[in-house]
Amino acid sequence: LHNHTEFSLLDGASRVERLVARAKELGMPAVAITDHGTMCGVIDFYKHAQKHGIKPVIGCEVYVAPRSRFEKSAGEGEAYYHLVLLAETEQGYRNLIELVSRAHTEGFYYKPRVDKEILRQYHEGIIALSACLGGEIPAKLLKGDLEGAAELTREYAEIFGRDNFFIELQDHGMPEQTTVNPLLVKLAEENGLGLVATNDLHYIDRQDAESHDVLLCIQTAKSVDDPNRMKFPGSEFYLKPAEAMAALIKAYPEALTNTCRIAERCNVKLEFGKLFLPEFPIPSNLTPDDYLRQLCEERLPLRYTEVNQEVRERLDYELSVIGQMGFSGYFLIVWDFVNFAKEQGIAVGPGRGSAAGSVVSYLLGITNIDPLKYGLLFERFLNPERVTMPDIDIDFCYVQRGKVIEYVAERYGADRVAQIITFGTMAAKAAIRDVGRALNMSYGDVDRIAKLVPNELGITLKRAVEISSELKTLYEADPEVKKLIDLAMSIEGLPRHASTHAAGVVIAKEPLTHYVPLQNSTEGFLTTQFDKDRIEEIGLLKMDLLGLRTLTVIGDALNFIKQNRGIDINIDAIPLEDAKACAMLCEG
Repeated sequence: LHNHTEFSLLDGASRVERLVARAKELGMPAVAITDHGTMCGVIDFYKHAQKHGIKPVIGCEVYVAPRSRFEKSAGEGEAYYHLVLLAETEQGYRNLIELVSRAHTEGFYYKPRVDKEILRQYHEGIIALSACLGGEIPAKLLKGDLEGAAELTREYAEIFGRDNFFIELQDHGMPEQTTVNPLLVKLAEENGLGLVATNDLHYIDRQDAESHDVLLCIQTAKSVDDPNRMKFPGSEFYLKPAEAMAALIKAYPEALTNTCRIAERCNVKLEFGKLFLPEFPIPSNLTPDDYLRQLCEERLPLRYTEVNQEVRERLDYELSVIGQMGFSGYFLIVWDFVNFAKEQGIAVGPGRGSAAGSVVSYLLGITNIDPLKYGLLFERFLNPERVTMPDIDIDFCYVQRGKVIEYVAERYGADRVAQIITFGTMAAKAAIRDVGRALNMSYGDVDRIAKLVPNELGITLKRAVEISSELKTLYEADPEVKKLIDLAMSIEGLPRHASTHAAGVVIAKEPLTHYVPLQNSTEGFLTTQFDKDRIEEIGLLKMDLLGLRTLTVIGDALNFIKQNRGIDINIDAIPLEDAKACAMLCEG
């Protein structure tokens, strides 16, 4: 019930799929995800658990501020404490999303922090565990403040309810746990609370302890031989079989029984395949289908000098497919922000991808290419046989793209619009360099080995050793190189850092925290904790608003021509068959 996956960045070395598969191998009926302060891995975890036929328990190990989450100073004592929260019900899952989002957007100070006030507000449907030695109650006990620990125990029991707050017991062979555990048991007895046994997992198998240690060194920019670095004691933070846990916690069998009881109580079902499209504001007497048709009809004479049968039939066909698939509102949303950009003089691209095959897109000015003139197919864009969300990628001037996102946020509500997270992962060469630094190997040696990895797209270290004879010889002959590459393989592909997706923007019908946990991006916008594929899987609308430097350059050129020559050029009206321009392009 206490597991840190790869999404506890550079701290959890357990890959989500492998964690679930190992739990299944060990005959476990359920397994939890409780990453540090984040819910980024929840959807992946849930789907893998379903695939393996075991119950997913969705949770998070949140950080609790010692006082108010708004107070950005450590003061006396700690800057934050740990607390494990598990979603028991759908309401609990929504409350967990709200708590994690508020921790990032309101309580961030070194870490995303909640406080007692919002725990009281969003406690319903959540089971809480008192956490590891970093929890608030064990921290008091370690300082010898027994009365303070008792007071905190009563407070947490009051916040979550006596049946929903459990005292957590762990044994990783640490002397502090030997001191604290009997005191925790006494607190549970005195306050009528249940005990629960957990193992604070940070890697899956015991032998993974070394690669986890290297991961911590990468996180803290230290080397393994630095005596003052952060380090986990021993190699006990792995997924232990039931017998091993029973042997460890044999004095308190009820703590093991409660582990299963809590898992049985947690029943969160996530829905996929349902769409939650935002509502576009339209005139009261019209439906979205009517309004879309009205806009297209108004613009027909502007785009086509002769509205012949081919144009009419294509428009009617497209509108019927769009209406039948329920996407009229989608087109209105895109038309609206493209229209805003053009009115503000923000350069918009002529269209990219399959959307250029749509006459409706062309009439609305979403694209600027006549699909009939070039024989482009609408079915490549939208097809009733393959019900997927339409995907219109729009290019905007790189410098002014932010204005378009701000407009969308104003239009639909700042709490319903966010950018999308993306994860940078450790690629083959980078993994070698990171591990080399952690092992304190010489830069020259590590650089030489990294350069032996072939420059092939998506290359893995396993494949590199297979196809590079020089690398293979070194790997087999030199134990130091073998250790470097083996450790690099163990962390290869793990997420290294989170950043903001270059184009993705999500727009929701309700406040986003009804569907997805949020955090702040470095640019100050809200960002989802689920990546673009997970966003689409849970039915939210993802728009790609790309910032394109080329458009900025074209816009600047047009402005300079106007300033220096006094000539206004309409870039959309220039001839595409200009002989001199074509000759210049042909010269390369």
